[in-house]
Amino acid sequence: MPTLERLRPDHAPALLAFERENRAFFAASIPDRGDDYFTGFAARHAELLAEQAAGMHHFHILTDGGGAVLGRVNLVDVAEGSADLGHRIAERFTGRGLATSAVREVCALAVTEYGLITLRASTTRDNKGSRTVLARTGFVEAGTTTLMGKPGLRFDRDLTAPCRAATAT
Repeated sequence: MPTLERLRPDHAPALLAFERENRAFFAASIPDRGDDYFTGFAARHAELLAEQAAGMHHFHILTDGGGAVLGRVNLVDVAEGSADLGHRIAERFTGRGLATSAVREVCALAVTEYGLITLRASTTRDNKGSRTVLARTGFVEAGTTTLMGKPGLRFDRDLTAPCRAATAT
């Protein structure tokens, strides 16, 4: 059974394997992390954990219970009761509801553990999977943006209101 865990130092090897294995899949719909991300992974991982400890971000991984990473859901740029949500699921685990479940769980943690009241998210218009997850977890379309030079959509989630899933577009 998949388990959501707060990012820890010992997650580094499995997280790096997850990112390498799914790099091309992710780069098809979101900006590629670039080669430096992979060559400097250990230092970047330590930096992110320090930023998490300082309350700047809240990183989570979805594991299979055996140590493999199935996905991640992050809350970044935490300030004044809000944060930006990002999520990614391994290509071989898409379409199973894992992202929806993990995002719902992180939305609950955002309120109960991190004291947040609003979340923001963005995705390209052609990323139907991400738009569906956001709609199912109570995010509402809030405007347009550009990601990787592609037209995108911005979404907001009021965490003080009940989660009323919208119909995916």
